[in-house]
Amino acid sequence: MTILIDPPNVPAHGRFWSHLASDESYDELHAFARTLGIPERGFDRDHYDVPAEWYDDVLAAGALAVSSRVLVARLIAAGLRRRKPQRPR
Repeated sequence: MTILIDPPNVPAHGRFWSHLASDESYDELHAFARTLGIPERGFDRDHYDVPAEWYDDVLAAGALAVSSRVLVARLIAAGLRRRKPQRPR
């Protein structure tokens, strides 16, 4: 199992957020999120958005702390990266 979390450095909605992902499978990611009570609505294409207040609990549950760059690179290498559709210009 390889669950990854990056630092809570994305500001939105008055708080900071981390990204929680798996470089193995979406099934693994969803199962891990369920064990922590992370709501399904937090899933965004290939990761969960997790508020900064949850960061330490996610690490304690077994997630590996990585940089945002490493998290994206691992998703791409595993073929699990789902990018946002590009808007017409």
